[in-house]
Amino acid sequence: MDASVVVVGAGPAGLMLAGELRLAGIDVVVLERHPRRTGESRGIGLTIGTMEVFDQRGLLRRLGPYETGGMGHFGGLPLDISVLGAAHEAARTVPQSVTEEALEAWAGELGADIRRGHEFLSYQDTGDGVTVTVRHDGGEERLRARYLVGCDGGRSVVRKAAGFDFPGTAATTEMLLADVRGVDLEPRMTGQQIGGGFVMVAKLAGGIHRIIVGEHGIPPQRRTGPPAFAEVADLWKRLTGGDVSHAEPVWVSAFGNATRQVTEYRRGRVLLAGDSAHVHLPAGGQGMNTSVQDAHNLGWKLAAVLRGDAPAELLDTYHSERHEVGRALLANTRAQSLLVLGGEEAQPLRDVLAELIQYPEVAHHLAAKVSGLDIRYDVGGGAGALLGRRLPHLPVNTTGGRRTSSTALLRTGRGVLLDLDDNAVLRRRAQPWRDRVDIVTATQDPGAGPSAGTTAVLLRPDGYVAWAAPGSHLNLDTALARWFGPGLGRRR
Repeated sequence: MDASVVVVGAGPAGLMLAGELRLAGIDVVVLERHPRRTGESRGIGLTIGTMEVFDQRGLLRRLGPYETGGMGHFGGLPLDISVLGAAHEAARTVPQSVTEEALEAWAGELGADIRRGHEFLSYQDTGDGVTVTVRHDGGEERLRARYLVGCDGGRSVVRKAAGFDFPGTAATTEMLLADVRGVDLEPRMTGQQIGGGFVMVAKLAGGIHRIIVGEHGIPPQRRTGPPAFAEVADLWKRLTGGDVSHAEPVWVSAFGNATRQVTEYRRGRVLLAGDSAHVHLPAGGQGMNTSVQDAHNLGWKLAAVLRGDAPAELLDTYHSERHEVGRALLANTRAQSLLVLGGEEAQPLRDVLAELIQYPEVAHHLAAKVSGLDIRYDVGGGAGALLGRRLPHLPVNTTGGRRTSSTALLRTGRGVLLDLDDNAVLRRRAQPWRDRVDIVTATQDPGAGPSAGTTAVLLRPDGYVAWAAPGSHLNLDTALARWFGPGLGRRR
């Protein structure tokens, strides 16, 4: 084999997956057809869910300075995200280019083989692996691997080559986007309905403003490239009356409200992550953030299977968990599409929802949804509030007197059994999994939020609670075997 895994696409999903695999000791080749990073800002901002993921891997420091804030929006309606009381706020000024640079540096330092200027052409399933055909300056080359993962975007070549079904709806309208210099515009971070359309302005680093404009009822154009900046400036003037035609365009693009999702995230030895698996209106940057979290979910599972720790069936949970997340994502972005792109007929809906958001329960529900904090996986059932959810950042003191946190304990990418009750019997039961799970005895601060009253939690490498005491219907051994495979001395 040339590699255990070939990943196609060096965007956020592909690079996150490469880092996760290398953290677990799995060799990976990343193929990217572009010879160098584009530097395009693309998606801006990181949701709270992704901030937690990056903190778990020690990646936040790599992003450089960034602004955070407690305000977001749902379909252009202001939404107070601080009601979630999370340890992090959303990062508002991190362009995708910076995220990709940070992830590539991390994955590269861990030993990922990132090959730019290498275009995926086709693959063949050989039964025990895949053979991937690649084109580069030196001609064509074939690589043999155990698994192939498509992280190559909404027009995924891997998805098409593997025959994944990709049902959904085509775009009915489009919006124009431009990052510009040389103008001073009032920020409209949540957007504004004005002049028969929708406009949004975000201030980025380096004196750049992002402009997004869309006119109600205008069908999408068939484009072979990005729109001219003059088209953006004309639409801006038509909607706002302002003139930005003198600005310097840094990046110009167009996007629509097409909504599609593959019916399966895995077909044998081929898997999809990120926009390869789901496309939608990019409302609130949820697409890029969901893509990163797809990779975060897949990486440790694929590594466990490749190391022989867990059976291949563990990969089925990647589909069952992330397909449902993608389905919910498409539902909320379609709802936001109606609010943002709908004309006067949508105004009563906006008015009613604006009233509902004033209720704390509604605000909390929508804030959790757009922040990636409403996710709950099926880990076997039970009454515990933490089960199936990512454990919120939990400061603890180890028995050796060291101050640490649940977040820091996950930096190695291993599972963690956090014993909060100094339970020797529990620790002894977990010993057969000590090669994959760190067993940590610690105490938490009194009244420590949602974890109060919890005596132990089993954390998967992605930070989700697989078992908790009290509350889980499964015993600890069953939960450990389900997510980490048979313990030492129990393998056949």
